[in-house]
Amino acid sequence: MDILTISEYILMGALAFYALASIRISTRKTISMGIVGLLGLSIAVATLLVLIGQVYGILYCETIALALIILGPIGTIAFSKVIRGW
Repeated sequence: MDILTISEYILMGALAFYALASIRISTRKTISMGIVGLLGLSIAVATLLVLIGQVYGILYCETIALALIILGPIGTIAFSKVIRGW
């Protein structure tokens, strides 16, 4: 195993930890903390998908990650506009 493969696995573990922390943030009582937690979770999952696609050679993971990166902030902004009253 070379150093690049080891660092990719360490990054996968760190992203899993970040995803768990984002889930914990999203379970707070306020709506804004839920939005922040879910946005963090979508970023962690998208980054993890790109990393998995590079490590294991799965081509469609990067496409799914790109859709998550684009649609995550757009959905967050739209939902916050609706909550605020447009």
